[in-house]
Amino acid sequence: MKAALMKAMVLRGPRKLGLAEVERPALGPNQVLVRVTHSGVCGTDLHIYEGAIPVRHPLIMGHEMVGEVIEGGGDSLKPGQRVIVDPAIYCGMCLNCRAGQTNLCPNGSLVGRDSDGGFADYLVAPRSHVYPLPDSIDSEVAPLIQPVTTCVHGHQRIKTFPGQSVAVIGLGVTGQVHVQLAKAWGAYPVIGITRSAYKRNLAEQLGADMTLSNGPDAVRAVKDATDGHGADIVIECTGVPAGFAEAINMVRLGGTVLLFGIMSATQAALPFYQLYYKELNIVNTRAAKGEDYPVSIDLVARGVLKLKPLVTHVVPLLDLEKAIGMLESDEDQRMKIILENSR
Repeated sequence: MKAALMKAMVLRGPRKLGLAEVERPALGPNQVLVRVTHSGVCGTDLHIYEGAIPVRHPLIMGHEMVGEVIEGGGDSLKPGQRVIVDPAIYCGMCLNCRAGQTNLCPNGSLVGRDSDGGFADYLVAPRSHVYPLPDSIDSEVAPLIQPVTTCVHGHQRIKTFPGQSVAVIGLGVTGQVHVQLAKAWGAYPVIGITRSAYKRNLAEQLGADMTLSNGPDAVRAVKDATDGHGADIVIECTGVPAGFAEAINMVRLGGTVLLFGIMSATQAALPFYQLYYKELNIVNTRAAKGEDYPVSIDLVARGVLKLKPLVTHVVPLLDLEKAIGMLESDEDQRMKIILENSR
């Protein structure tokens, strides 16, 4: 029998991306075949495209995807049902998985990096990794739920509670989500910090009690806003050592710094004495777990998290290379780019 074909954006090497007709993935046991309707583009896709993250070629990228069930949903997922796919695959057998740390599985993989992903007509995923979407969530914003889960996971690790002061350094997409989550947990004041006036304004629209530009003045302003103590929690989203140093300087004695931004530097100039003197809790977070998906979907469905303002561009899947080019630019008013896969 002749294999069914589908269209996909295929990466054949660094910066070698194009539309191709490829074999549609075959449905295996306990898998769901999903027709992808929308997907998000993120920094990981950019690094894979550039060759900074080594992958096997050819590869279909994309790990933030939503779509409709075609086949294999069993009793819980019906054909035509809108769903989101968790791209973080784990073995379920190793020490970390048995300890409930499925996001740290050493045998794990990421769909769109280690196996073919969502920049295509169809995708197969384990049934355990497919979650239904309520009608109240627009498909154009739904791919954002995947990065939201990583933010929710970070907040689960630091246990934000009402009355705490929270400062968020870096107000990109996830920084804006962290601002909203801190407000949802009852934090006050919630302070957003970035050099971008556009992003500061957006954070204020989404609930930030105040916003500041980076630098020494920000450290002083955070202390002024917290009776001279410094913030109870600082969430660092930039992934650069200067942001980590700023976080150490503006957090209170005995406070918590959540390192959310991916930091690739191997050495940095940090205020190490302050780190010692303040007896800080430094919390690192890597990826979400399956349990973070129902929580995140519920927060979006109830309007606690507003994602629509974070989507600044919706473009056809065929314009993937153009979308990646937009990520390479320093455009200040670009936030999330969503790809629409129309048939």
